[in-house]
Amino acid sequence: MTDLLATSAGTWRDNDAGNLSYVERLKPVGHGSLRERWRHFRQRFEERRNHAEEYHKSLEHLHRNLPIASSAQMREFMTQLLREKRWFIALLLVLNAVAALLGLTIPRVLGSIIDRASGGDSTLAAQLLGLCLAVVALAVGHSVFTYLANLASAVLGQRILAESREQVVDYVLQLPLSRVEQASTGDLVTRITRDVSVLAETLRWALPRVLMASVSVVATLVASLINSWLLGLASIVGVGYLLYSGRWYLRHAPAGYLVAGQAFSQINSTLAETVEGARTVEALQLDDMRVEKGDGDVALAAQAERYTATLRNYLYLNADVVFNGPLALVVLMGGWGYMNGLVSLGQITVAVLYVQMLVEPQDQLMQLLNRVQNAEAAARRLLGIKAVEPDRQATDAEPQGTELIGKNLRFAYRENRDVLHGIDLELQPGERVAVVGPSGSGKSTLSRLLAGINRPRTGVVTVGGTDVMDLPLSRLRTEVALVTQEHHVFVGSIRDNIILAREDAEDEAVWRALDAVGASGWVQRLPDQLATKVGSGNHALTPGQAQQIALARLVIADPHTLVLDEATSLIDPATARHLEGAITALLSGRTVVAIAHRLHTAHDADRIVVIIDGKIAESGSHDELLAAGGEYAHLWRVWTS
Repeated sequence: MTDLLATSAGTWRDNDAGNLSYVERLKPVGHGSLRERWRHFRQRFEERRNHAEEYHKSLEHLHRNLPIASSAQMREFMTQLLREKRWFIALLLVLNAVAALLGLTIPRVLGSIIDRASGGDSTLAAQLLGLCLAVVALAVGHSVFTYLANLASAVLGQRILAESREQVVDYVLQLPLSRVEQASTGDLVTRITRDVSVLAETLRWALPRVLMASVSVVATLVASLINSWLLGLASIVGVGYLLYSGRWYLRHAPAGYLVAGQAFSQINSTLAETVEGARTVEALQLDDMRVEKGDGDVALAAQAERYTATLRNYLYLNADVVFNGPLALVVLMGGWGYMNGLVSLGQITVAVLYVQMLVEPQDQLMQLLNRVQNAEAAARRLLGIKAVEPDRQATDAEPQGTELIGKNLRFAYRENRDVLHGIDLELQPGERVAVVGPSGSGKSTLSRLLAGINRPRTGVVTVGGTDVMDLPLSRLRTEVALVTQEHHVFVGSIRDNIILAREDAEDEAVWRALDAVGASGWVQRLPDQLATKVGSGNHALTPGQAQQIALARLVIADPHTLVLDEATSLIDPATARHLEGAITALLSGRTVVAIAHRLHTAHDADRIVVIIDGKIAESGSHDELLAAGGEYAHLWRVWTS
C-alpha cells in the first residue's frame, strides 16, 4: 500500500511529461535555409504520423477507455444500414444517371453542330432552330431530374440519419453501468456529442452526395470514351491519379482522425475534472497545474489537427493537378489527333466540355473525402460502444421468492486489490437492514452488488434463489432497486419524471408517491403542479426536491426490495428523517437496505450491519450493538456527542 501511495500521485505527471516532450519536438524551426525548413517539416510530419499509427495500434490494448470498433465492423454497420434502403438507393442512382445522361447529351449535340458547320453541311441552317430547342429541352430535363435526385438524396439522408441516431441511443442505453463508470467521462461525452454530430451530418448530407458524384464521374468517363477513346484517355488519367491520391490519403487518414477524436475526449475529460473538482483545485491552489494540463491537452489536439490538415493539403494539391492536367492533355492530344485526322473539332470540343463537367463531381468527392474520414472515425468510436461486452447474460430463470442473499462476496476495482472480503449477508422478506461504517469501508460497493449493478469477483447475489446477474435489467428492477445519493431530473414534466418506472401510472398514484416522500406540498404550490416542466432550461429544483422526485419514482416502481445508498444525503436532517420514516411505513412488508452516515437510520432498523475495511465487523439490533460496546457503539458515541 505504501508503494502504491508513493507512486500514484506521479502517474499522470509522467504521462503529461511525455506529452509535453512530444509537443516540444514538433515546434517549427523559425530559421535556416528553405531546404532545412523543408527537412524539419518532413521530420515533424513523420513524427506525427508515427504517433497516430502507434495510437491506432494500441487501441486493442486499451481497457479503461471505451473500445473503438475496427474498420471491418464499421463497414458492416454501413452495409447493413444501406442494404435496408437498397430500393431507395437504386431510385436515387437511376434518377442521377438519367440526369447525367441528359446533361452529357448536350455537349454531343454541340459537337455535332460544330462538325457539321466545319464540314459545310448545307442543311444545318434549316435544322439549327430545332437543335437549339433540343438543347433547351435537354437542359430542362437535366434540371428536373437533378431536382428529383436531390430530393431523393435529402429523403434518403434523413431516413438514414434517423435510424442511425436511434441505433446510437440503443447502444448507449445498453452500455453496462459498471463500464460507464470505468471509462473516462470526457470520452463518453465526446462520443455522444461531437461524434454523433459528425456522423449525423455525413449520413444526412455527404453520403447521398458521394453516391451522386460517383455516378456522374462514371457516366462522364463512359461518355468521354464513346466520344473519342484517344481524348477520353486524358480523363481516365486524371481520375486514375485522383484515385491514387485518395488511396494514399485513406491509408493514413483514419489513424489521424482517431487521434484527433481522442484528443478532444481528453480535453473534455480534463475540463470536466477541473469543473467538478473546482473547490478542491482552489483549496489546494492547483489552478496553475490544471491550466497547464489543459494547455497540454489543447497542444496535443493542435498537433493532431496539424497532421490531418497536412494530409488534406496533400489531397487538395493533387486535386489541382487532376482538375487542370486533363484539360491540357485534351488540348495537346486533340491538336495532334486533329492534325493526323484521328479526331474532329467537334470531338475536341465535346472532350473539353466533358473534362470541365468532371471538375465539379471530382471536387465534391475530394471535399467529401475529408468528411467521410471524419465520419468513419466517429462511427468507429460510436460502434465501439456497441462492442462493449454485456455484464450479464440473461436467462429464463425466475425468482422463487423474495429473499435477497449474498454469499462470499468479494469485489475489486483494481486487480488484486479487493475492497470487499468474503461478505455473507442474508436479508429476510420485510426486514429493514441498516448498513453503517466509516467512509471507504465498502458500503456503497456492497449496495451495488446487492442491486445487481456489478458482478462480484467471487460469490453470488441471489434473489429468490436466482442469480441477480442472470435476470434481465427490466425484470431485475421489479425485484431490487437502487437509489443513490446521485440523482437526475430529465427534461419534461414532473409527472413524466416520476412515471418513468411505470408509464401507465395514474395521477392519483403519482400524488400518493409524492405524498409518501413528503413532496406533495411543494408540488401543489407550483403553477402547473404535475405538468410543471423541469430539467435543463425549465423550473429549477433544489437538490433535496430532485432527490424527492427520484424517490417518488422508486415508490411508483414498487419493487419488493429497496437498496438506499445514502439516498437522503442531500436533504436536510429533519426532512430526511421524515422521509425515511414515511418510506418505511409505506413499504411495510418489503425488504429495505439503507446505507447512510446518519445513524438515526440505523436506530430505526430491525438489524444493523457494520462494515469495516470491507468486512462485516458486527451485526445486530441497535440496543444489542450498543451493549456490546464495539465499533457501532463507538460510531454512535461520535454521532451523538
